Amino acid sequence: EVQLVESGGGLVQPGGSLRLSCTASGFMFEVYDMSWVRQVPGQRFEWVAYILSSGAATAYANSVKGRFTISKDNATNTLSLQMNNLTTDDTAVYYCDIGRRTDYNTGWAPRGQGTKVTVSS
Repeated sequence: EVQLVESGGGLVQPGGSLRLSCTASGFMFEVYDMSWVRQVPGQRFEWVAYILSSGAATAYANSVKGRFTISKDNATNTLSLQMNNLTTDDTAVYYCDIGRRTDYNTGWAPRGQGTKVTVSS
């Protein structure tokens, strides 16, 4: 059974940092590209970041570029998202996903429970 378990969220002040983790199991993590997706409660899902299966290439949404870093540890089946210089606009529930979709708001639901990030002073 495919499982994705997100963790690392919490309350942080604007300008602060958090590191999210996603522990994967039930599939060959090393051969899959991975993504992070977020959702402000009641709003649309937003793709945040993507990483190639080997970790050799990454891509970011313009809203997080230069502040967030996605990484992938194939030895421990762990996907990470280092988030720096957080703003209140980053407040959301964050999910990891296998691969990358062009549209996360049609026919997609997160596999995991997500991890909640709240940026507030």
